[in-house]
Amino acid sequence: MPTGDETAQAVAGYFGGGENASNSTSGIDKITFADDTKSTLSATLTSARSRLAGMANSTVAGYFGGGATYGHGTILSGIDKITFPADTKSTLSATLTSARTILGAMANSGTAGYFGGGDDGSGTKLSGIDKITFSADTKSTLSATLSVATSYVDAMANSGTAGYFGGGLGGAGRLSKIDKLTFSTEAVSTLSATLTSARMAVAAMANSGVAGYFAGGHQVGSYLSGIDKITFADDTKSTLSATLTSARTSMAAMANSGTAGYIAGGEDSSDYFSNIDKITFSADTKSTLSATLTATRSFLAAMADSGSL
Repeated sequence: MPTGDETAQAVAGYFGGGENASNSTSGIDKITFADDTKSTLSATLTSARSRLAGMANSTVAGYFGGGATYGHGTILSGIDKITFPADTKSTLSATLTSARTILGAMANSGTAGYFGGGDDGSGTKLSGIDKITFSADTKSTLSATLSVATSYVDAMANSGTAGYFGGGLGGAGRLSKIDKLTFSTEAVSTLSATLTSARMAVAAMANSGVAGYFAGGHQVGSYLSGIDKITFADDTKSTLSATLTSARTSMAAMANSGTAGYIAGGEDSSDYFSNIDKITFSADTKSTLSATLTATRSFLAAMADSGSL
C-alpha cells in the first residue's frame, strides 16, 4: 500500500481496449480506488483493439500488449505504456516476439512483466513467455514455457515471488490447469490444485502476498460466475461463496492489492456488459460499483497502480 510521498499519487486501476457487437475501442477507463469513481483517459491505445493483455509496474507505469483489431482483422505485437501518475501514453520500441491475441500477462512489480500464451491469429496456440524488463523496457523471451500451448488464458501475480497463468484453451480443449512462474528462477511448474472446472477466458487478479483469484469464464455448455481463490502460502484452491453479478466470460480484472479486486465487462450468449464487480479482500465479499465502463465491452485488458507492494 502507498506510504510517504506515494500517497500523493492517483492510485487507480485501468481497463483498456475491448470490443462489442459493433466495434472495438482504444479507450482506457480509470477507476480511482479512493472513491471507486470512473474517469476516461485522454490518452488512448495506439489503435482500437481487443483480446489484448495488461500488467503494471506499480507507481511507475502500466503496459497493454498484443491483441487484435476488430473482427481479428490484424493481429498485433505492439506494447503501449501508460506512465503514472500523469497517465500519458507512449509505445515501446520493444514488441512481443510475435503478434498474438487472447494472451495473459502479469508482473513482478519493480522488476519485470510477463506476457504468455495466446494465439497467432491462424488458430495456432502459443506457449512462449516474453519478459519486459522495467528498468529499460527491453524484451527477452524465457527458455521456460507454459506447460501446454494455450490461448484464452489469463494471469495474476504474487509480486516478488511468482506469477500464475490459469485456464485457457489448449489443443485438446478447455483447461483447468494453473502454471506457476517462479520469479527468482524463471522456471515454470504446474500446480496440483486446478480451477473448479476446465474453462477459457477467465479474469485474474491478485492480493499480492495473500491470494490470487480466477473469475468467470466459459466451460463447455455454460458461462460461469464462480470465483476460485489460490492461497499463495501453499498454492491451494478454494471457491468463494461470493460470485460475479452474472455468469460471463472474456472480462478483465485488476486489484488494489491489500484492499480489493475489480472485475469488469465481459459477455454471455446474448449481452455485453459494462458493470464492475468488486471483491473486498478482507472478507472475500462481492459488491457492484455504481460506476461502470464507458461502454459495454468484452475481451478488454486491465492493470493497476496499487501503490508500493
